[in-house]
Amino acid sequence: MDIINLEVSTTGERLDRYLSQELTDLSRSRIQQLIEQSKVQLNGKICTLKKANVRNGDRIILEIPPPSAMELRAQDIPLDILYEDDQLIIINKPAGLVVHPAPGHPDGTLVNALLAHCPHLPGIGGVQRPGIVHRLDKDTTGAIAIAKTELAHQHLQAQLKSKTARREYLGVVYGAPKTERGTIDLPIARHPVDRKKMAIVPVEKGGRIAVTHWQVKERLGNYTLMHFQLETGRTHQIRVHSTHIGHPIVGDPIYGSGRSVGVNLCGQALHAWKLKLKHPLSGEWIEAIAPLPKEFTKLLEVLQKRN
Repeated sequence: MDIINLEVSTTGERLDRYLSQELTDLSRSRIQQLIEQSKVQLNGKICTLKKANVRNGDRIILEIPPPSAMELRAQDIPLDILYEDDQLIIINKPAGLVVHPAPGHPDGTLVNALLAHCPHLPGIGGVQRPGIVHRLDKDTTGAIAIAKTELAHQHLQAQLKSKTARREYLGVVYGAPKTERGTIDLPIARHPVDRKKMAIVPVEKGGRIAVTHWQVKERLGNYTLMHFQLETGRTHQIRVHSTHIGHPIVGDPIYGSGRSVGVNLCGQALHAWKLKLKHPLSGEWIEAIAPLPKEFTKLLEVLQKRN
């Protein structure tokens, strides 16, 4: 169980709203649930009133119980394997496949497929996310690495943290950037109002450093094929950064413009094209390139004919 201690630095804010602003990893509905479950103390007394006003200097203690265990089961879901040995496996993830079980997606995920393919995966790096080193959004396609041993899990995570591993993406955006390349260095956190979204949030208000390098690969009239390289791996990072500079990813249901492009996309036109990392044992470089999905290729063909 996690215990969080806070000293209020504002006055006149509702308890649930204040906590949701301070604890960006928790949704407001989750915070309200914890308040109702008597998991919140205000100035030493349990408070079950979400509308209670907090004042400057108030002390809040929040108990976050451990997540209830979800039963993971192996499922025979086809995998497009780009690389595999006894230490790791790199998959070309299709659109629509959630990486790991979560509320609303108890099964049918990449983890369920991996459990059928790799029987010894459970317990590596955590019970609910066995082997998972990094994630891709549900409708983002492309290369994702999964550790098959605890050693590989630790080694791959260290590479991501130290920025040794290279993650390169291709995406089609609306509009035509004025320059050929650039870097977006803006912190990201949960949106303060819409908890389903991420947003640019100052570090002093809970934002986490996020850096995305971009380069124009092909100009397609009022659309552009972009190459992205990540230094950090925040949730929805490329999608949020692209939207912030005025060039949202085509087909993005959360951050996009909603304009039709004449191609029926499952989601955003964003593809994890290349993953380069060092092997956990040999130290040799592994480079996995994920072929573009048919939808992405069709989109490019349509835009090229229009141009």
